Amino acid sequence: MKRRHLFEFNDEPWAPEVLRESIVETLGRAIRWSGMLRGLAGPFGHFLDRTGATEVLDLCAGSGEPARILASELRRAGARPPRFVLTDLVPRPEPWIRARAADPEAIDFHAESVDATAIPASLSKGRARLVVNSLHHLPADVVHGVLRDAVAGGVGIFVSEAFPRDPLRFLPFAPWAIPAGLASSLLAHERRFAKALWTPALFAAGTWDGFVSTMRVHTEDEIREMVAPLGTFEWEFGTFPWKPFGLGTWFCGYPRP
Repeated sequence: MKRRHLFEFNDEPWAPEVLRESIVETLGRAIRWSGMLRGLAGPFGHFLDRTGATEVLDLCAGSGEPARILASELRRAGARPPRFVLTDLVPRPEPWIRARAADPEAIDFHAESVDATAIPASLSKGRARLVVNSLHHLPADVVHGVLRDAVAGGVGIFVSEAFPRDPLRFLPFAPWAIPAGLASSLLAHERRFAKALWTPALFAAGTWDGFVSTMRVHTEDEIREMVAPLGTFEWEFGTFPWKPFGLGTWFCGYPRP
């Protein structure tokens, strides 16, 4: 299936901020409730062992929930999590403050805007990089820039997506996204009443965004073509299951021995 970079409400500045915020919060809860990232503990732990990284820059961190979940899953697997530093082009300090308070050993954040294609050396030095369920938001030229900058950083990068490029693969997410969407107003920390009013629009926009996300995913062949000229990293690719019938993808790069 050809990649199609259609718009997502979550990406558009013209979409109401309360709607975009609800979408991000819904995704975070659905990822937690589904146990989606449990299958990543093994490959991500292997990546940390290969790189020796004890600190990780979480790029496109969103609500910060994926980093918190990965830290929990690593502990569940008997491993010590790294220190995740949350970053984003559009920072979200309010949920990041709560994430750090909930797990100060594993979570910190950088409150200023960070361009993932040109991370300052002071921020990247000694830190691996992580992108969870977000690479599909970026067009191919930007993805190439993210990977090129990660190679220049010299530590490594780990990327995962919740599904391959197949719109039907979004359907297993629905059993978790529906209750998570309803909870977006009931459990909201800010603007609870406004989010309740936007709940019908949240389901419509979230459904559109979900199917569009599957059509935006970059395939293994496309990633391999991007990294081929970079030369100094080894690259690994794999998949992981999540309940009930989901299939996620991951890839990582790290310096050759």
